[in-house]
Amino acid sequence: QVQLVESGGGLAQAGGSLRLSCAASGITFVINTMGWYRQAPGKERELVAGITRGGTTNYADSVKSRFTISRDNAKNTVYLQMNSLKPEDTAVYYCNVRTFREPNKNSWGQGTQVTVSS
Repeated sequence: QVQLVESGGGLAQAGGSLRLSCAASGITFVINTMGWYRQAPGKERELVAGITRGGTTNYADSVKSRFTISRDNAKNTVYLQMNSLKPEDTAVYYCNVRTFREPNKNSWGQGTQVTVSS
């Protein structure tokens, strides 16, 4: 049973920083991509950032130069450092994992709320 446990969300002021963590457990196969998605009220879930096992990253245009994704393969953990936060970053952030063996199967965390006040 795959478990993704997220932490680090909360309340920040505009211009502030938060760091999200997501630890994966119960995964039988080697993890390929790890990523963060977010969903604001009334909006669709969108990709924020992703990282492959080899370290290749991609970011949504709205967060480039402000957010940094990283991972620790030995710990099956992915991080999202969020700097220069804006009120429009307010959303529930979800961790996502896909393995090499099942590349089309998405595993999701329970979500962590990030709220940025102006």
